[in-house]
Amino acid sequence: MKAIWIGALAGLAMICAGALAAGPAKLQPANPQPGGLKRGLSVSYGYAKEGEHIRQLAEARSVLKAGAQRGKALRGLDYRDTAKGENTLTSARAENVAAAIRGYIRFDAPGIYEIDFFTNDGVDARIGGQRVGHFDGRQTCDSTIVSEVEVPQAGWYKVDITYFNRLNTSCLMMRWGQKGKGMKWVPNEVFGY
Repeated sequence: MKAIWIGALAGLAMICAGALAAGPAKLQPANPQPGGLKRGLSVSYGYAKEGEHIRQLAEARSVLKAGAQRGKALRGLDYRDTAKGENTLTSARAENVAAAIRGYIRFDAPGIYEIDFFTNDGVDARIGGQRVGHFDGRQTCDSTIVSEVEVPQAGWYKVDITYFNRLNTSCLMMRWGQKGKGMKWVPNEVFGY
């Protein structure tokens, strides 16, 4: 029995060491690099049927799949907490809104970056093929866990975000910074679609 425990602990130690050695997730630059982009991010909205609620990302994806409608482009990812009754992002409603957000983000320098999102409610954010922000549930405007990523070269990286807001207020914001240099709100001018 003691040998089994020692073996199990050794295996767990190897898994943990492998995870630590793997380092930050490496983003893949867009290939080919896009040109002639408009400023901002494209967005499509899905709305829950009257009396139904969006409580999780799976429900948000289902609502989007059932009939997403193109919305007014986002200026970036700087949508501070709204007052109750104000529309979610650029949508036509305040509550039970799902959004599929697409486009690109420009990194001006390679390096290791820290990224997080402030969201009310759920978000699944991917940049350059890697998940960089995730929260599957309901919360007031609050931060996701900080993700550490490697940006191998300056340039444009694909953005793919699923977001939803259930009730009351909404927010969606992004912070970034090179590791060790502090995080700042991402300026709108680095987004394109």
